[in-house]
Amino acid sequence: MVVMFSNARTIVTVFGFGIRVDPSWILIAALIAWSLFQYTFPLALPGLTQWTYAAMTILGMLLFFVSLIGHELAHALTARRFGVETKGITLFLFGGVAELAQEPRKAMHEFWIALAGPLMSLALAFAFGSFAAVSEVLIGGGAVVEVFRYLALINLVLALFNLLPAFPLDGGRILRAWLWQRSGDMLAATETAARSGTILAYGLMGLGLLGLFQGVLIAGFWQILIGLFILAAARSSLEAQRMKTYFGTRQVQALMTTDVVTTGPNTTLAALVNRTMLANGIGFVPVVEDGRLLGHIDTCVLARIDRENWANTTVDDIFVELKQATCIPPDMLILELFDRIARTGQRKFMVVESRQLLGVISLSDLTRYLGLLADLGKRGVEVAAART
Repeated sequence: MVVMFSNARTIVTVFGFGIRVDPSWILIAALIAWSLFQYTFPLALPGLTQWTYAAMTILGMLLFFVSLIGHELAHALTARRFGVETKGITLFLFGGVAELAQEPRKAMHEFWIALAGPLMSLALAFAFGSFAAVSEVLIGGGAVVEVFRYLALINLVLALFNLLPAFPLDGGRILRAWLWQRSGDMLAATETAARSGTILAYGLMGLGLLGLFQGVLIAGFWQILIGLFILAAARSSLEAQRMKTYFGTRQVQALMTTDVVTTGPNTTLAALVNRTMLANGIGFVPVVEDGRLLGHIDTCVLARIDRENWANTTVDDIFVELKQATCIPPDMLILELFDRIARTGQRKFMVVESRQLLGVISLSDLTRYLGLLADLGKRGVEVAAART
C-alpha cells in the first residue's frame, strides 16, 4: 500500500485517522459528477436550470464522498476496537480502503471488521432513503429529494457489491473469516477466498469485453478496469499472506548467503568485471579490506565510468561507502526486509554486524525461496520451520 498510494495527500483527520485522497480518485469523482450533471439528474427531473443541476451535483458528490469515508471509518473503528492498527483511509480510483497495519489475530475479528463497512453503507442507504421519503411528504418532491434518492441507491449498490464473496472485497474477507474459523488455517482460507476474487475478476472483464463489442464503451471499459484491480489485489493479498505464513518470525540470517564473493579496494575495474563479476555471474560485490567492510560496487556504479578507463581505475576510486540503505542487521525479520524493499526500491543488501560482513541477501533470493515454499506447500513450511 505504501507504494500504491505514494502520491496520496492527507486532507483531514477524523477520529484520529488520516483521510487521504489519491490523485486517481479525482478522475472518478470528475466522471461521476459529469454523469450526474449531464444525465442522472436531468433525466430524473427534466426542465430545471443548469444552476440547479450543478447544485444537485455538488451536494450529491459531497455526500457521496462522506458516504465512502463513512464506509471505511466503520472498518477502521471496528479494527481499533479489536486492537488492529489502521494506518489511514485512502480514497482512490476504485473507491476507498482502510489500510490495516496488520491482519486481525482472530477469525471473528476479521469477520466483524469486514462486515462493518457494508453495514455502514446499508445504514446510510436506509437513512438517505428515509430522508427522501420524509422530504417528499413535507415539500412534495424536488431536487433535494432526488439527491437523497440517488445517495440511497448508490450506498445500497456499494454495500451489495462489497458483500460479493470475492476476496479482497468485504464479502471475500467475510468468506475468508468463515473458512479460517472452520479450518484454523488462515493461509488455506486466503487461497480459497482469493480464487473467488479471481473468478469475479475474470467475470467482470468478460462482461466488459462483451460490452465493448456491443458499443457500451464506458461501462465496458470500467468493468475491465475493476476486474483487473480485483485480480491484482487478490493476487497481492495472497502473496502477502504467504509471506507472513512462510517467513513468520524468521530472521535475515536464516536465508542470507554466507559464501560471499568480495573484492578489495585496490582491484582495477577491468579485473573486477572479468575475474569477479563475469566469472561468478554477479552484479553486486561488497568491498572488503583486512576483514573490514568498506562498502560495495555494482553495475550501476560501473556504468558511470567509460569502459576504456576500467584498466586504470580502481575500486577504491568509485565504490559506494557503507550506507544504512544497503546494510541490515542479521536479526532483522524477513517481513521487515520486505517492507524496506517496498519503501526504498533497494533490492540487494549486505548483512553487517560491527562492520563485519556476515552475508548478503537480495529480493531475488527471497522471491525464489518463497516460490519454492509455495510449490512445496504446507510440507515446505514444516521443513523450513524444522531447519530453523
